[in-house]
Amino acid sequence: MATDGLAERIDAIFERHMDAELAGDLDGTLGTMSANPHLVNVPTMVGGSGAEGVRRFYAKRLVGQFFPPDVTFTPITRTHSPERLVDELVIRFTHTHRIDWMLPGVEPTNRRVEVAFVVIVGIEGETVSYEHIYWDQATVLVQLGLLQPEGLPVVGQGAVAKLLDPSLPDPFFNEA
Repeated sequence: MATDGLAERIDAIFERHMDAELAGDLDGTLGTMSANPHLVNVPTMVGGSGAEGVRRFYAKRLVGQFFPPDVTFTPITRTHSPERLVDELVIRFTHTHRIDWMLPGVEPTNRRVEVAFVVIVGIEGETVSYEHIYWDQATVLVQLGLLQPEGLPVVGQGAVAKLLDPSLPDPFFNEA
């Protein structure tokens, strides 16, 4: 458990960053970041490195297409250290427009998606120095109808259901 206001300080840094991202404020977002930031969306390897690379990523891949308007964020856990914040959350949305950072080149399917994310945020002083973002791309592709789960160890929305209620049965094993 964080003490001496650490959690509040780290939360405030990240909140300023996310508020600017969600508002589509490119300069405001970059103003919350360190001089040499980087960002990696691990399943797609889309992101940027250095101030210009991150600016290019935000301008071409995120601003205006972060998430559709009906997006909801459900926090699961948050962990703090002096140099890092780790968020585990569920994100739900309808795929009504392109989301090139998450689904490069995929046209809208108008299908609902719910997926667990893990976001690791580096903190440098009072700024965000990096973001490493993880999610199960197979879970997303199944929900969008772009990957058929038959014969594969992947699920659609069941992954989130099990995360939110671990007592649910395994989808692949019928153990008595």
